[in-house]
Amino acid sequence: MDSLEVLTSKTLHSWDNLLVQVICCSFGLIYGRSGSGKTTLLQLLAGLSKPTSGSIHIQRYGNDGNPNQSPESLPPERVGIVFQFPERYFVADNMLEEVTFGWPRQRGDLQFKEHLALRLQRAINWVGLNGISLDKDPHTLSGGYKRRLALAIQLVQIPDLLILDEPLAGLGMKMHLVSFSHS
Repeated sequence: MDSLEVLTSKTLHSWDNLLVQVICCSFGLIYGRSGSGKTTLLQLLAGLSKPTSGSIHIQRYGNDGNPNQSPESLPPERVGIVFQFPERYFVADNMLEEVTFGWPRQRGDLQFKEHLALRLQRAINWVGLNGISLDKDPHTLSGGYKRRLALAIQLVQIPDLLILDEPLAGLGMKMHLVSFSHS
C-alpha cells in the first residue's frame, strides 16, 4: 500500500507506505486505539471500501522466498470478512441456508455438489458446530455459536485472506477462552 487515504464522513485516515505482511497460513494482528482506523483498514483490504487516494496490492511469494509475479490487486471475492457483530448480517432461517447463501446458484454436476458439501462439513467441524442441527435458526444461537457460524460461512469459501474484525466482541471471558482453546 502506498500513501493510502480514506476520507469518511467524520475522519481522514491516512497511512504512508503501509506494509501489511502476512505469511501464508499464518495469523496477523492489527491493533490500536478506538477510532484509529483499524476497521477502515480492514474494509479497504476486503474491498468493501475504496481508498480516496492510494492503492492496495498483494505480492505473492514462492516457497523459495522470491516473488511469483508482479504485485496485483486482491479481488474482493477472494477475501472473507467476519464483522464485529456478524449476527446482524444473518439473512436465512436456518444454519444450512445461512452457510450456503453465497454459493454459486448454478446447478452443477454431482461432483461439484459433493465438493461443496465436503467444504461445508469441514468448516462446520472446524468451528465446532458439528453437534448442532443445520435446521436450527441462526438467530437463536448463543453469541459464541453465532461467531462460530459466521466464521464457518467464510471458511466454506476458502478465501485467500480471512479478516476477523473483533470476532470476540460482546463475548464474556469464558467464551474468549473457549474460542481460543477450540481453534
